Amino acid sequence: MAALAVALTAHAVGAEEIGPAAFSSLPAADVVVLGETHDNPDQHANQAAAVKALAPRALVFEMLTPEQAAKVTPGLRLDGVALGQALGWEASGWPDFAMYFPIFSAAPEARIYGAALPRDEVRRAVTDGAAAVFGADAATYGLTDPLPEAEGEQRINDQREAHCNALPEHLLPGMVEAQRLRDAALARAARQALDDTGGPVAVIAGNGHARTDWGLPAAFARVAEGARLISVGQLEGAATGTPPYDYWLVTGAADRGDPCAALTGG
Repeated sequence: MAALAVALTAHAVGAEEIGPAAFSSLPAADVVVLGETHDNPDQHANQAAAVKALAPRALVFEMLTPEQAAKVTPGLRLDGVALGQALGWEASGWPDFAMYFPIFSAAPEARIYGAALPRDEVRRAVTDGAAAVFGADAATYGLTDPLPEAEGEQRINDQREAHCNALPEHLLPGMVEAQRLRDAALARAARQALDDTGGPVAVIAGNGHARTDWGLPAAFARVAEGARLISVGQLEGAATGTPPYDYWLVTGAADRGDPCAALTGG
């Protein structure tokens, strides 16, 4: 997880800023990607409201592996403490499960899908590239295509800023590959959920994955022609330019202190 929210400056055609009320009455779509800043409780509350309104047949979580998703039984979805324990959430490194549980309970009948990859596979993407880790369908999801020069430079700079300028420069291209791998894995899970249930599908993922220019929506479009996907980002402050989402809204910032302190020793 990135220590800082990445600056979002790319433009999305037709993008529109909305308020929290509109977040719970989004247009009909096969897949709705609900972005977040992971430790922001207000943004998770918005996601829960949106999921309740959407009544999706499937929920895809960036935070869960497929094995964890299989543990989400109807009974556990009534008990946030028991569900968190069954998922091993406390040891996962994600923020407090109390922020995520209302999203699960907002759609009690939805099938749960996990898109997270084992950490060793993500680490291998840093050294070997996303395509080598993703496997046989890498080309289908665009992972064998080299990034355009300008995009590659922007993504490296985003990784630099997200990690507080604390990472060695030689690691940054590999961090971009890890991000590409996660985007493709999310798109794969969303496509599987849509195929299995017929939709609608709601995807819970970080804002970086939700962006339409190169995140999960771009990968999904390659494998689900004709399916309608909309992406909603949530920002902790006014945007610079037009953010790369179909819709976005601005919330307050989470009380987190200095997110760079652990990386920079500050």
